[in-house]
Amino acid sequence: MSLTLTAILLGIVEGLTEFLPVSSTGHLILATRLFGYDASQWATFNIVIQLGAILAVIVQFWRTFWAVGMGLLKLHPASIRFVRNVLLAFIPSAVLGLLLNNYIEGLLGEPGVVAWALIIGGIAILGIEKVAKPGPLTGVSELPVGKCIGVGLAQCLAMVPGVSRSGATIMGALSMGIERRTAAEFSFFLAVPTMIGATTLELLKHHEELMAGTGPVGWGEIGIGFVVSFVVALVVIKAFMAFVSRSGFAPFAWYRIVAGALALFLLSRV
Repeated sequence: MSLTLTAILLGIVEGLTEFLPVSSTGHLILATRLFGYDASQWATFNIVIQLGAILAVIVQFWRTFWAVGMGLLKLHPASIRFVRNVLLAFIPSAVLGLLLNNYIEGLLGEPGVVAWALIIGGIAILGIEKVAKPGPLTGVSELPVGKCIGVGLAQCLAMVPGVSRSGATIMGALSMGIERRTAAEFSFFLAVPTMIGATTLELLKHHEELMAGTGPVGWGEIGIGFVVSFVVALVVIKAFMAFVSRSGFAPFAWYRIVAGALALFLLSRV
C-alpha cells in the first residue's frame, strides 16, 4: 500500500474516532500495524494529524470561541470562568505529559496494550453508564473548580493508548454529576489545548527528522492526513452530539470490547 493511500486511510480513522470514546490514538496504532507498518515509526504522524480534528472543533464551535474571546476583552465573568475551567482541566495532563513523555512514547508502539485498553475501557464505560447520575450542571462556564480538576485528572488516564481521551474525560464528567451534553462539549473544548500541546511537543522532538525528510513519513503525508481528519471530524462531531443525547455511550462500550477482542485475535496472526 502506498504511503499516500495509508495517510488518507489513517486520516479517516482519526477523524472518525478522535471525539468518540473509542480512542483515536489506539485505532491509529492498530491500523498502522495491521497495514503492515511499524507503529512507532508513524507515531509523529498519528499525533500531528490530530490537529486536523481539533481544527474541526474550532470551526464547529466558532460562535462559542468568538463569544468567549469577546467576553474576555470585556472581562465578562462567564467568559473568564470558561477559560479558567478549560485551563484547570488541562494542567494535570500537561504536567504528567512532560514528566512521562518518554514512557508514553514507548507505549505508542505497543498494539497489544491498545487492544487490552479498549476492552477494559469498554467494561468501565458500561459500569459508569449504569451507576452515574448526571445532575443539572449545564454549561462549561458553570462547572465548579473541583469538578474541572477532576475531569483533568481523568484525562490523564488517556496517556495509555487505547484508553481514549474523550472517553476518559466524558466518563469522568458523568461520574461527577455533569450531564451528557455538557460533558461531551467540555471534552471537545479541552481537546484544543491538550492536542495543541501534545503536537507541539512532538514536533519539537522530531523537527530535524521531519525537516530533513529522513523519517519514514514526511510533511506530504502529514498534510494529507491533516486535511482528511479535519473533513471527517467536522461531520462526526455534530452526529456524535445528536447520538449520545438519544442513545448514551453504551454502544461505544460494546464496540470497544468487540474491537479490542478482534484486535487481539488479528495481532496474534500478524
